[in-house]
Amino acid sequence: MASHDLLDRIRLRLEELNRSERKVADVILADPGSATSMSIATLAQAASVSEPTVNRFCRSFDAKGYPDFKIKLAQSLAGGTPYVSRAVEPGDGAADYTQKIFGATIAALDEARRQADPVRIERVVDYLIQAKQIHFFGLGASGAVAQDAQHKFFRFNLPVTSYVDVLMQRMVAAACHTGDVVVVISWTGRTRELVDIARLARESGAVVLGITAPGSPLARECTETLEVTTPEDTDYYMPMTSRMIQLALVDVLATGVTLRRGEDFLSHLKKIKDSLQETRYPAHDRH
Repeated sequence: MASHDLLDRIRLRLEELNRSERKVADVILADPGSATSMSIATLAQAASVSEPTVNRFCRSFDAKGYPDFKIKLAQSLAGGTPYVSRAVEPGDGAADYTQKIFGATIAALDEARRQADPVRIERVVDYLIQAKQIHFFGLGASGAVAQDAQHKFFRFNLPVTSYVDVLMQRMVAAACHTGDVVVVISWTGRTRELVDIARLARESGAVVLGITAPGSPLARECTETLEVTTPEDTDYYMPMTSRMIQLALVDVLATGVTLRRGEDFLSHLKKIKDSLQETRYPAHDRH
């Protein structure tokens, strides 16, 4: 596994560590930057454990020892954003949970950026450019992303809809034809209704694109997918970082379509934006 994944690996394995090793992990995750400059004695003291415990912890993450672990940790910080997603705890104050939520979001977006596959993005943009009409489907938090996608894509002079109701999604999927593109948004890719709807749309002749988890049941039903994973358990917790990543990917696709349309299309986008001028107070009027 690449060195830039080390911090995520530590976080994901917290529950597997024994109590002493967990103390070491907590000290590192609390301030990874400082941990890279600590001696083994300093880290052991900060975690209230022995130096052999620190060494054992390091070896469990494929390091030869503490010096090697510090190198890997430094590479991890250099390769990505030095933020660590830490769980919000019952006793956290506003300063704590604010930092944790922003830190988790920044870290997740940075990891998603590294995972994004430009080749797949180009293929998805190819399908969107050729579409006669586009339908965005999502449920729950992903439904809000589908609606945001409609807000972005209606500007491209083609019919665009979004549906967050399962029955409407099913009927629209059944009514699809060759040339239609259905974009299904689901973080887990395990929602039965969306998997069935994706299959129905494909059987009706539509291209089905997924923004979803790799190897998921939904991914297997799609013509092409954008697959990005970050460690967020949406089975138990409110979707936070996953929604931000989905929104960013929608922006990436909208930008790709805009660039493919060429400079001549920019005047059309400006016309739409200018239409809002009369609805706003001047920027200098703050009263």
